Amino acid sequence: MRLLFEKAVAELNSINTKNCKETLIRLYSLYKQVTEGDINIQPPRNPFDFVEKEKYEAWACLKGKSTKEAQKEYILLVYELKKLTL
Repeated sequence: MRLLFEKAVAELNSINTKNCKETLIRLYSLYKQVTEGDINIQPPRNPFDFVEKEKYEAWACLKGKSTKEAQKEYILLVYELKKLTL
């Protein structure tokens, strides 16, 4: 599973995701869950930094999700994005 995850991370660079803020935040949170586990940072201090707040909340929502499950979701999401750009 780890090799498929690493391949998906590499393939993401070739997919246009600039207009998909929600998708990028989902990918970010799944990536962090895979690479670091449950959230281990404090919430953003600036209440007007909405992007950092969304990223924080998305990662926090994954608390308890296994590395394997997060990898699987990340891979599937990249695969779906890749299909949409073909």
